[in-house]
Amino acid sequence: MRSELFSVTSRISALARSGRISCARKLFDRMPQRDSVSWNAMISGYAHLGLHQEALFLFRSMRFAGARPDHFTLTATLAACAGSNDLVYGTKVHALVILLGFPSYLPVNNSLVDMYGKCLCPDGASKVFEEMSIRNEITWCSLLFAHVNCGNFSVANNLFVLLPERVQIAWNIMIAGCGRWGDIESCFGLFKDMQVSGCQPDQWTLSSLMNTCSESSNYFHGHMVHAYIIKSGWGTAVESKNSILSFYSRLCCLEDVMKLLESFGTLTVVSLNVIIDAHMKIGDTDKAFLKFQQAPEKNIVSWTSMITGYARNGHGDQALCFFVDMIKNGYKPDDLAFGAVLHACSISAMLGHGEMIHGCIISSGFPANAYVGNSLVNMYAKCGNIEASSRAFNDIANKDIVSWNAMLFGFGLHGRAKEALQLFEEMVASGAKPDKVTFIGMLMTCTHSGLLEKGGKLFKLMNLEYGIAHEMDHVACMIDMLGRGGYLAEARKLTEETRAATTMWDALLGACSAHVDTEIGTYSGEGLKVMDPQNEMSYVVLSNLYCASGKWKEAEMVRQAMSSQGVRKTPGCSWIEVRNAVTAFVAGNNSHPLMEDLHEVLRFLDFETRSSRILISD
Repeated sequence: MRSELFSVTSRISALARSGRISCARKLFDRMPQRDSVSWNAMISGYAHLGLHQEALFLFRSMRFAGARPDHFTLTATLAACAGSNDLVYGTKVHALVILLGFPSYLPVNNSLVDMYGKCLCPDGASKVFEEMSIRNEITWCSLLFAHVNCGNFSVANNLFVLLPERVQIAWNIMIAGCGRWGDIESCFGLFKDMQVSGCQPDQWTLSSLMNTCSESSNYFHGHMVHAYIIKSGWGTAVESKNSILSFYSRLCCLEDVMKLLESFGTLTVVSLNVIIDAHMKIGDTDKAFLKFQQAPEKNIVSWTSMITGYARNGHGDQALCFFVDMIKNGYKPDDLAFGAVLHACSISAMLGHGEMIHGCIISSGFPANAYVGNSLVNMYAKCGNIEASSRAFNDIANKDIVSWNAMLFGFGLHGRAKEALQLFEEMVASGAKPDKVTFIGMLMTCTHSGLLEKGGKLFKLMNLEYGIAHEMDHVACMIDMLGRGGYLAEARKLTEETRAATTMWDALLGACSAHVDTEIGTYSGEGLKVMDPQNEMSYVVLSNLYCASGKWKEAEMVRQAMSSQGVRKTPGCSWIEVRNAVTAFVAGNNSHPLMEDLHEVLRFLDFETRSSRILISD
């Protein structure tokens, strides 16, 4: 009996390692008797394949079955908690570790530090670290990652100095972390220090550098890293090749992508995903679809790339269809897939479909996930349901800066200035540090709500208290705020004092149009045309401003200049969702089959509005 149990468990492990997890589960379910090793094989199999929710569900089943977890069970379960960013469940497992008497086991403690770090709880990771009597390089590197992952670089730098030995993985954590947080100078500085110390970079180091160049769209540094990869002999490593592909794809250099692919020989599924992404980034959705169809093997990333690409190119309905097809083909959506399809719903204002996706998220166990929760907050806000957006925000277990910013922008979008200001206070009180995006949202909220004094205070506060430099978007918001408040002279002065960008001239011109100030309007219109001669709005707004002030000749000259520059006005577009179907209306297009009926309703509404006004005046 014992030998048969061992044999079946070995087969389950082998099937799980080969990726045939469904077969492994069928075999597991048919077992008349299971020991802790059997449970461990199945839970570990799920965790290693990234099926974290299944791993956690199976762990619960193990507890209900009365089987006693051992240290292997706990490390696999903690890995699943880390992978799914489930801090709440992770802390429960931590309590179980103490209850079962495993707090002195080094692998279990390392898993706890790793779990807290990946769940953005560096304090929890530090507490476990301090209570450990035995530590190894994995312990130190896990704690280092915990602080880098949260952007606590002051603590991370001190830890890096205190490391008993600066192993390769520690350098990689620091380099990748600096790159992810946009600090490209520190990234390359660490790379130089790593070489000086005698520690040689590997494919993970170089792929991190390449990804940093991708995120910052730094073409020059990217070329240098590419050259170094080839020179150092890491050009054939899979991670290096894929990071190079991603770099050229991110910069929309399709020719370079295709040249690289010719030298690769057999393409992996990762390489094919990069090709799909490259086509999507340049807007060629047809070629992306063709490559997707031709791919001999697809994974969840392939489907997510298609959904993301369609959403990015404004094809929300196709993105949604792909999401449905993905589920029909047996792929279980992860947090990135849910985020992509929710973005598609938000850009197309498909509230009904968004609510259905929300239902799938709840049934899949993702509502507390920060990335998915942030997407829900954004989707509901953009689809007009701010109450649902607020509920989704409250459901997020571990709010990050994106969560707070999404809710702040949502309140601002709906004109809820009071709620936005209150939420900002709550955010600061919770210990979350506002970033430049936070202040863009707050300044926009103050602008649209006419809170000039409060907006001015926030503009000063971001620099004096939080050390955030005023960027173009912040100044543009301030110019817009001053202009809308009628302080056009001050808005003009601020534009002249800063290195004016298109957004600043645009804001000033819009304010002049609202207050019919042709003098400053002409000045800002000319400035905008110099900065961006193909910007249609500079011509349209300036022409409307001249018309409003009775300067018909000047208005005609602006329209002629627009025509001579070959600039065409983009027709207005609006859309509505009725019975889960989105219908778009474009100015000048009367092809809708019910257009006559629609015009009749509009005439009736116009008549009713005018009649109401007459009754009120009487």
